[in-house]
Amino acid sequence: MSAGLKVECYSGYKFNERPLAFSLNKRKLQVKEIIDQWYGPEYTYFKIMAEDENTYILRFNERDDHWEVVFFEERNYHPVTYPETWKHTPST
Repeated sequence: MSAGLKVECYSGYKFNERPLAFSLNKRKLQVKEIIDQWYGPEYTYFKIMAEDENTYILRFNERDDHWEVVFFEERNYHPVTYPETWKHTPST
């Protein structure tokens, strides 16, 4: 499912500053809350709660301009599910 992720972002002082909404395989979800944000050597991570009340961690690679879902947890707090990583390919 590498082509299934598309991310809409707010761009203020920085390009793709924070995610506002994302689509997974044609299902669009608004970001309800950014729970946490942190930086790695090459990535920016966003732990978010989407409008479906599920928790996601989205990772943005500034160098390659692509997004990935690296973590998913259902709102009912069943055992953690790790989906296959979905990747966003920037449109030209």
